[in-house]
Amino acid sequence: MSWKDTYKVWQERTDLEPDLKQELAAMNDDKEIEDAFYGPLSFGTAGMRGLMGPGINRMNVYTVRQATEGLATLMDSLGDDIKKRGVAIGYDSRHNSRKFAHDAARVLGAHGIKVYIYDNLRPTPELSFAVRHMGTYAGIMITASHNPKEYNGYKIYGEDGGQMPPKESDMMTGYIRKIDDIFDIALADEQEMLDNGLETIMGEDVDAAYLANAKGVTVNPELAKEYGKDMKFVFTPLCGTGRMLGERALRQAGFTNYEMEPTEAQPNGDFPGLEHPNPEFPEAFVRSIALGKKVGADVLIATDPDADRLGCAVRQPDGEYQLLTGNQIASIMLAYILEAHKQAGTLPKNAAAVKSIVSTNFAAKIAESYGVDMINVLTGFKWIADQIHQYETGKADHTFMFGFEESYGYLIKPFVRDKDAIQSLTLLAEVAAYYRSRNMTLYDGLQELFKKYGYFREKTIANTYAGVDGPAKIKALMKKFREEAPTHFAGHQVVVTEDFANGTKTTADGKVSELGIPESNVLRYILDDDTWIAIRPSGTEPKLKFYIGTSADTLDKANEKLANFEKALQEFAEE
Repeated sequence: MSWKDTYKVWQERTDLEPDLKQELAAMNDDKEIEDAFYGPLSFGTAGMRGLMGPGINRMNVYTVRQATEGLATLMDSLGDDIKKRGVAIGYDSRHNSRKFAHDAARVLGAHGIKVYIYDNLRPTPELSFAVRHMGTYAGIMITASHNPKEYNGYKIYGEDGGQMPPKESDMMTGYIRKIDDIFDIALADEQEMLDNGLETIMGEDVDAAYLANAKGVTVNPELAKEYGKDMKFVFTPLCGTGRMLGERALRQAGFTNYEMEPTEAQPNGDFPGLEHPNPEFPEAFVRSIALGKKVGADVLIATDPDADRLGCAVRQPDGEYQLLTGNQIASIMLAYILEAHKQAGTLPKNAAAVKSIVSTNFAAKIAESYGVDMINVLTGFKWIADQIHQYETGKADHTFMFGFEESYGYLIKPFVRDKDAIQSLTLLAEVAAYYRSRNMTLYDGLQELFKKYGYFREKTIANTYAGVDGPAKIKALMKKFREEAPTHFAGHQVVVTEDFANGTKTTADGKVSELGIPESNVLRYILDDDTWIAIRPSGTEPKLKFYIGTSADTLDKANEKLANFEKALQEFAEE
């Protein structure tokens, strides 16, 4: 069926949801209509994410029901015991999130599948926790994380609380694609589900269990309580779900003297003043910087709208604030965790940290100095969760200490199996208290680490290729890098080429060995000065991402190298 035929089917539906019917009638741009109807919204191991609106390539009640029908059919095939274990459902502050969550519950109910759903919005990591705490087979989180307000998404979790494994996700995708009529999906009555015990509302009981586990995030409780009561910092949950649980976690750890940015303290799907409610962007800190200057805060901490990512800005000696990168935040947190455990005599001999292959070597240098292994995994927190599972089941002899991705996602304690900004908020406040105990700020602490380990600089460049032709452009660029095989960037030789699609590691002299990491459409180049460059398509957005990581003995030299490598990389891509 062509996109025009699909569009016509939607136009002719007399029972279309009123808001979608109104939006459909207002569509008058052929390119916009084609983009909305040319093909189904991509569903991968992380679920799906897209613009909200009418169409099969949009987030709406029909695509949410379709995805959930795929999950329900998968669970049907696995038997009654799986269906009795059920599915946990959470949602954030975005427009339609609550409705999408309850529609998903009704689809599951029509299959006789037990549902546990939160009474109100909750952070994504608390949904991961609920899957483990309630012992469900799967979890659904309605969120588009840090995307603009026009977006929403559907994240799918497996029984370990991490993203659903590829095998089950592929099976679910197969069932989704077999659905002939997106409008003909059975829905149960939610009141009847509640009456007959098929639906259970989660709330304070799960919050309390999460917070009980979160007590273990604090490494040095006495330090946190002594310096936390008068340490000034600003916390802003960026109009999302981070406030309630974040405040309780902070107070539980002994941090009571923080300020909250009032405009951003309340959940609001419009994200007023925040075109991108993303704590990696300077615009997310405009209001908190003003408040920080007013109250003399040493550090500003922001969580994204679903509270799985965290960013921060630190006060410099001149009183201005500098945003830290996700790599820098992770490195300073890891350094504190390892040093605090070393001082307490509680650092395990088999300690390990885990990072993605596109994250900084700064943290790896820090780990090495403490005799701690740094394990590299593919991008996606499910791979960090997989490592934790291996440690817990004895498949690998390590004790998990910390996991992170450069994209502002961190995990301290594995009672959650996804990035967790609530845990990170508590720990970062403790790190700030640690430096305060030494008459230093977080900025000072970072400079101290640079002087000890070198000046590391990284950059992520995300090129967007939207529309019908976008996937083909991304595919062509990946093909170009593989077939033309660059040997130099900015005057430096490529000494190792890693192709994760075929699992090979090729040296400059042509020797080939196996990477020993699952397949993924990623290329990575190691250069003769230890700089690395990586290229991968985004799994949730129409983007091709380029990553650069380099270092030098001064910050100026590191910045110069970063600029040179970025220029060379873009020139090769555009030739």
